[in-house]
Amino acid sequence: MRVEPRFLEDYEVGESRQTLGRTVTETDFVIHAGQTGDFFPHHVDAEWMKTQPAGQRIAHGTLILSIAAGLTASDVNPEAMSYGYDRVRFIKPVFIGDTIRAETKISDVSSHKSRQDVGILLEDVSVINQRGDVVMFFQHIYLVNKREAHGI
Repeated sequence: MRVEPRFLEDYEVGESRQTLGRTVTETDFVIHAGQTGDFFPHHVDAEWMKTQPAGQRIAHGTLILSIAAGLTASDVNPEAMSYGYDRVRFIKPVFIGDTIRAETKISDVSSHKSRQDVGILLEDVSVINQRGDVVMFFQHIYLVNKREAHGI
């Protein structure tokens, strides 16, 4: 989905949005393990996990981070780009069959320390399962063009 371009000056601290949900599948586990090389038994050995406190396979934290980043990427703003992620925390396990969604809130809008044409936007992202539990938190950092620097 494409939206109207938004410059740094268009954002306000406290703005929030919610994504739709996405159910995590066994295929997600297998593909992610293959892409990353992370075949840790907690993610791929169903029989061994039956003997562990969780009782079943746990999603890779990086898999859930990837899915959540994709969920929040539904709006394409040509004036902004991802600048990275910070404060990533895996709070609760995610299992095959869980449905997760993301709730975001802008926590900071500031100037870039060394560039005059862009600023930094911080978006707090809480990943929530179907039971309403926060399973992950991270900050998404965006580099956003300033309107004044682009003569608009």
